[in-house]
Amino acid sequence: MANLAIDSIKDRTFDAIVIGSGASGGWAAKEFTEKGLKTLVLERGRDVVHVKDYPTTNLYPYELDHRGEVTYEDKQVNPIANRCYAYKEDTAHFFVKDDEHPYIQEKEFDWIRGYQVGGKTLLWARQTQRWSEYDFEGPARDGFAVDWPIRYDDIAPWYSYVERFVGIAGNRDGVATLPDGEFLPAYPLNAAEDHFREVVNKHYQGRHIISARCAHLSQPQPIHIQQGRVQCQNRTLCQRGCPFGGYFSSNASTIPWAQKTGNLTLRPFSVVHSILYNQESGKATGVRVVDTNTKEEMEFYAQVIFVNASTLNTNLILMNSLSDRFPEGLGNNNGLLGKYVAFHNYTARISAEYHGLSQYKTDGRNPAGGGYIPNFRNVHRQETDFLRGWAAAFGASRPEVRDTGGLGADLKEALQLPTLGDWRVHSHMMAETIPKESNRVWLDADKKDVWGVPLLHVSIEYADDDWQRRQDYYEQMTEMYEAAGFTNIKTTDDPRRPGNDIHEMGGVRMGHDPKTSLLNKWNQLHGCNNVYVTDGACMTSTATQNPTLTYMALTARAVDHAVAELKKGNL
Repeated sequence: MANLAIDSIKDRTFDAIVIGSGASGGWAAKEFTEKGLKTLVLERGRDVVHVKDYPTTNLYPYELDHRGEVTYEDKQVNPIANRCYAYKEDTAHFFVKDDEHPYIQEKEFDWIRGYQVGGKTLLWARQTQRWSEYDFEGPARDGFAVDWPIRYDDIAPWYSYVERFVGIAGNRDGVATLPDGEFLPAYPLNAAEDHFREVVNKHYQGRHIISARCAHLSQPQPIHIQQGRVQCQNRTLCQRGCPFGGYFSSNASTIPWAQKTGNLTLRPFSVVHSILYNQESGKATGVRVVDTNTKEEMEFYAQVIFVNASTLNTNLILMNSLSDRFPEGLGNNNGLLGKYVAFHNYTARISAEYHGLSQYKTDGRNPAGGGYIPNFRNVHRQETDFLRGWAAAFGASRPEVRDTGGLGADLKEALQLPTLGDWRVHSHMMAETIPKESNRVWLDADKKDVWGVPLLHVSIEYADDDWQRRQDYYEQMTEMYEAAGFTNIKTTDDPRRPGNDIHEMGGVRMGHDPKTSLLNKWNQLHGCNNVYVTDGACMTSTATQNPTLTYMALTARAVDHAVAELKKGNL
């Protein structure tokens, strides 16, 4: 019996454990397995195999029972999921439904989740921008949050490393607030978008309209062909799963790459209950897992653990990892675990019309979505009453117009001969929010989910400065629209709740000082150095950029450090 027990423990022991299989977890798996480490990836959801498990990817609208629309019953049962822009009949199978993993909303918050191998990389908007030196220096310069323990130069080579493998379409725009990267050819702006770019360049110093940078293979390189991925087909059906691998997902890229090494063990249907800690060694020894289907508890062991469960679940796992040494959660020496959670503010839109450039039209689809306006507020000096700033998406198109005023044969002929209307231009804001101690999450003392894990309380809300940024966005965009000759300008408050941006960050923030942060410059817990956090939970501030590229770069950098430390015997 003793030998059987020893063999069982041996079968459950690995060099590294990665919790989560999304953007950062997939990268941790790729990096560890490439470096020769036997790696266990734990995913709480089901397995989704590239191509095979994309059931709607090639369906026409008429092949969907409700032509792509969500039923009234579904909207009543899943109000949180339905508030996500990507939740449709053809994508609902990639979303966590409202009753599948409940949480307690102290303030209104939409927790949008994708529990499956690949996580939300099957659903993300694929926008990829580097942070700049201004973003990493922001807290120290502006006096909010705590100083980032790294700067742009620390992560720049890792941005390049990730970009070359992922495949990022974009231009080298020479914008200091949005550093250039390793790009494939960009998706060009259309005529109206380019007109706006020219006007802004002419009238505004330090403001830019660029082609949006996105994780799409506009021109695949050998490294992408080796992954089994081919050129993006511009279908813009990405949220269904791409059978071509035309955009980056863990399913199409990092997970299969890790599997080819022979060093990966992928275990779906595995809810991580907590991380095991040995007080004598001062190290984490493994994780406790609950099988999603059978509810069986088991333990797995490793020398190093990467927590990449997505921001709120990462906070939850660490808070539920209790020991005599850490009675308030693993690494929580300072009581800050779960606090200073931040997000992005997407609550503003502005639209208009343009009567010029009638000789041009738009054909085909642009997977990048159009243009992007990098933040230009409070960059070199404090110029507003609020800290930091906002970025924005920008796009334009010409709709088809059909005359529906006739009857009979005249109506039929008119419907068959549409004309092009005036240009419609549109934009939405992507504003930074300032991390505040009051924006936090914590575990319920009594209520648990079906796997025996405490339910998460979420108390996160907008603040007055968020509305100041929104007003500034309206004012500045209106002024630029007017300069471009746009008319019928309309501003629209978007009623989305915090969380619906799907960019929650923080709670396990990086920093120099163990008294004011949880992680060091290598993403290690100050209080337990063989546990790393490299998903959104590690973020000290949010900047305005879409954050996924930064998570992946931080992960590659942290794995490189972890492997070096393992070889030195420091972990």
